[in-house]
Amino acid sequence: MDTKDQILTAARAAFDRHGPEGLSMRDIAKEVGITPMAIYRHYENKQALIDALVLDALGEWSRRAEAIPAGAPLLFLARIGEAFLDFALDEPRRFEAAFLIHTTKARRYPDDFIAGHSPAGTLQLNAITQATADGIFADISPGEILVTIAGLAQGLVSLHRAGRIAGGEEEFRALYRRAMRRTIESFLKEKSP
Repeated sequence: MDTKDQILTAARAAFDRHGPEGLSMRDIAKEVGITPMAIYRHYENKQALIDALVLDALGEWSRRAEAIPAGAPLLFLARIGEAFLDFALDEPRRFEAAFLIHTTKARRYPDDFIAGHSPAGTLQLNAITQATADGIFADISPGEILVTIAGLAQGLVSLHRAGRIAGGEEEFRALYRRAMRRTIESFLKEKSP
């Protein structure tokens, strides 16, 4: 592992322990065994290191999303929603880095997703577009559907992380699944009675 990768690994561990507030260039350099000034040969400043953590976390989310088996559009949307929930609950700090840290590297809805800059977003957008083409979804902008589904998922997870939703993890998972199912069903061309 080269020095830059060692720095990123040490930064990820510090971020996992203390969040973004706990990132200290001096402490990370010490952990890697380099001088505090040497870290700046690899990362221009603390923001550049945070940006690298964001991209690393987004990469992990993309790997998880790309591992989801293809299937019918509605089944795929349910699976990717579940994978998002698992990522948020299993790796809360990486989720935070991927979706909650302010950075210029963050992907913006819907433009970056429509432009294909998010592998996971592109997979979702493709499923939504297919559902619309197949007459499953009403004729609504796929980008708007994507933003609605993603916003609900991230909003619910954020409320749960902040302790704003009563109950334990299993109750939250059940609530999340019901809300996602109802939201996806709201876009159906033919609504169930």
